Amino acid sequence: MIRLENVNKIYQDERMSVKAVEGITLEVIVKDFMLLTGRSGSGKTTLLSLIGGLTRPTSGIIFFKDTDIWKLNDKRLSHLRNKKIGFIFQFASLIPTLNVRDNLKLPTIFHKVDFDTDKRCEELLETVGLSHKINVYPSQLSGGEQRRVALARSLMNNPDVLLADEPTGDLDEETENEVMDVLHLLNESGMTVILVTHNTKLEKYATKHLKMSHGKLASI
Repeated sequence: MIRLENVNKIYQDERMSVKAVEGITLEVIVKDFMLLTGRSGSGKTTLLSLIGGLTRPTSGIIFFKDTDIWKLNDKRLSHLRNKKIGFIFQFASLIPTLNVRDNLKLPTIFHKVDFDTDKRCEELLETVGLSHKINVYPSQLSGGEQRRVALARSLMNNPDVLLADEPTGDLDEETENEVMDVLHLLNESGMTVILVTHNTKLEKYATKHLKMSHGKLASI
């Protein structure tokens, strides 16, 4: 489904050069639940951004379903990210002036969709246990609830793969378990999940566990 071949990412300016990702070859197959762990600064988030087409590699090739994504023009790459890949970032990043329903609809405003967006909102909020919050605003939600709304938003276009960057990093254990249970159910229903985390205890949810260190990757 996703394949990286000798991918490198170097951040460079006139003062220094940093190898954030070095020589990574990796394959992600359908229905994988891949856990990426490692210390801060090890390259986890950069690797996730490379996989999702948010960051261009310095060298190497990244395939999504046999398509070399960096050979796509901007429009086609944006379409791929919007339709095929769901993103959950370290912070919920909800729009404070929009209610929950309208926050969920954001991924659908960039292209035509062939489904009822209101019905989809209701279904997704039921999935994450927040049906009763559909008309409230982010400021009226707890941190855990905001994360679950962000998760629902990432699923709005029914993506093939979900990329999650520390989605439970600042949550209490009970709320973390609730979010992870939803991700587990999504994975069991056929969605591919790649999750970056510092918490190795989440390994029980994963089908694969990889560790990053100094921009390099190793199996565990």
